[in-house]
Amino acid sequence: MRIDIITVLPELLKSPFEASILKRAIDKKLVEIHLHNLRDYSIGNYKQVDDYQFGGGAGMVLMIEPIDKCISKLKAQREYDEVIYMTPDGETLNQGISNEISLKKNIIILCGHYKGVDQRVRDLFITKEISIGDYVLSGGELAAAVFCDSLIRLLPGVLNDETSALTDTFQDNLLAPPVYTRPSNYKGIKVPEILLSGNFPSIEKWREDKALERTTKKRPDLLN
Repeated sequence: MRIDIITVLPELLKSPFEASILKRAIDKKLVEIHLHNLRDYSIGNYKQVDDYQFGGGAGMVLMIEPIDKCISKLKAQREYDEVIYMTPDGETLNQGISNEISLKKNIIILCGHYKGVDQRVRDLFITKEISIGDYVLSGGELAAAVFCDSLIRLLPGVLNDETSALTDTFQDNLLAPPVYTRPSNYKGIKVPEILLSGNFPSIEKWREDKALERTTKKRPDLLN
C-alpha cells in the first residue's frame, strides 16, 4: 500500500511513522508513506498556499492552484484509488471505513488547514471526505496520522498475530470484551475462572456474551 500525504506541516507528521507498529510496517515494506509539502507547489516568491476568502470573513483558505499542481503531479506517476480529504464535516471514521480503505493500493490524503480548502478542490479532486470526530483541530495532520494508523495495522503482516485485528473493538459492531493477564489473583481480585479453564469454546462464548453486554451498556447505538 502506498499513501501520499499532502500537508503544509510535514514535520508534524514525521514522528508517528518513526516508531512502533507503523515504523515496522514501513521497514518491512508493507506500506510506503510519502509526505508532500504543499509549499513546494506554492505560488510566487513568497511561497503562498493560502489567501483570504471571497465575500469576507475570518480565516485563511488553502488555494486550489498549489493543490492542483501536487495532485496532478502524483496522478501523472500512478493511478490512485482514492483522494481523501481530512475535514471536520466529512464522514465520521469508523472501523468499516478503515477496513474498506485498507484494501486499496494507492491513496492520497489531503490535510486541511486554516479555514479549509477552496471548494473547487473538493468538487474536482476529492473522492472521499473523512472526519475523526465532531471537533475541530488546527489542521488535518493529526487526523491523517490517526487514519493511517487505523489502516496500516490492518495490512497483512503488520501485526505479529494477524487475528488480533479481527477481534478488535468495532469489527463486528461490538465493543471488545474485558481482557486480563497475570497475575490471576491481584489483591484478592481474581480473573474469571472461565478464562483459566482451557475450555476454548466456552471461553469464546463468554467473550461474545461480555462483548454484547458491554456494547449494550456503553454503546447501544452500535446495535441499531
